Amino acid sequence: MIRKLTVLAAGALLGASSMIMMQSFAANSDGDTYKQLAIFGDVFERVRAQYVTVPDDKKLIENAINGMLTSLDPHSSYMNAEEAKDMRVSTKGEFGGLGIEVTMENDLIKVVSPMEDTPASKAGVLAGDLISKIDGEQVRGQTLNDAVSKMRGEVGKPIKLTIIRNGVDKPLEITVVRDIIKVKAVKYRVEGDIGYLRLIQFTEQTYDDLQAAIKDIQSKIPADKLKGYVLDLRLNPGGLLDQAVSVSDAFLDKGEIVSTRGRDQAEVMRFDAKPGDISNGKPLIVLINGGSASASEIVAGALQDHRRATILGTQSFGKGSVQTIIPLGDNGALRLTTALYYTPSGSSIQGKGITPDIKVDQPLPDEYKGYDVNLGESELKGHIKGNQEDDKGSGSAAFVPKDPKDDIQLNEAYKLLRGEMANAAFPPNPQKGVPN
Repeated sequence: MIRKLTVLAAGALLGASSMIMMQSFAANSDGDTYKQLAIFGDVFERVRAQYVTVPDDKKLIENAINGMLTSLDPHSSYMNAEEAKDMRVSTKGEFGGLGIEVTMENDLIKVVSPMEDTPASKAGVLAGDLISKIDGEQVRGQTLNDAVSKMRGEVGKPIKLTIIRNGVDKPLEITVVRDIIKVKAVKYRVEGDIGYLRLIQFTEQTYDDLQAAIKDIQSKIPADKLKGYVLDLRLNPGGLLDQAVSVSDAFLDKGEIVSTRGRDQAEVMRFDAKPGDISNGKPLIVLINGGSASASEIVAGALQDHRRATILGTQSFGKGSVQTIIPLGDNGALRLTTALYYTPSGSSIQGKGITPDIKVDQPLPDEYKGYDVNLGESELKGHIKGNQEDDKGSGSAAFVPKDPKDDIQLNEAYKLLRGEMANAAFPPNPQKGVPN
């Protein structure tokens, strides 16, 4: 259920003089704005007329728009028609490319996480890598959208990435062959008496895939033998808000899941759970790390606040901002940050992230030691400062071993579910959850 709460304050005592002052201020502000726009028009015409080579007008305007948006925060941007189409395709769970989630940092492309079983992960691209060149062309001076567009292309065609990796003296040259990226929203398996569920990304398929996975696990493990579930959200960069709400709702019977608040603090959008727990109330442990962002943090925050699950791992990424996609017809779309997420307890995720109930660090293997695999919103240049952000910031290491035997975080979750070890945070006490 979605409930929109709006609080209106009436300014009945506003005097006439105050209104005149406000109108005068607005007029002056508009006048300054139009003067600045006139300057922009003048500069644009001079560039068109006098630049050493004839510029591409469309590209000039798109770059100007993106310059305006990226000055706001790292997640607002303009998408031309082709990019908007790619975005719509990606939310369906299938798209063409390399298979990496990226952001912009210090004028370079930073890899947030390579998706599992994609050309990028198979070629050896790691979370935290900085891409400085694409097919020999410098990334500096390009927008994030420009760089992403260059990395996409014809399936089967190779692309060379020049990568700066912390701990490695010289840039690395990695060739990746483009392919159709079919994102498996949920991967799962039976681990004896435990159901393991890994959510790769929140696409249109995530909730349906989760339902199917749990149903299959329940068919393989008798209810009296099933110890519980591990919901692995590590390296999950997020995705669709409605899917995050549905996944949270799958394990909750009632109560708020998440709320969003925009510029007008009086307007709050609240998302609530409906009755029904598809896991039949079985114990649940959620794994997070520095690669868990946005929609992943909504799920972890909701299940933590209601004491439905124990959160294990390290501090999450801290992306607590809402991006609204505003269609611009044939001219593409605008991705604009319009609100911030808040957990059921009223805590802001932005620049803070989700703090695990049980902190368990995942050691890096010898071949990765010295690499910087830490990720966090609070480290992004120009990020919106969260109202609960502190000097510690957000994020942590974003590394998960490929072999489950080496996965310290996962194996500790298994031990807790099987009663082989104890911790005061598990199982959580629902009576201490936020009021419903």
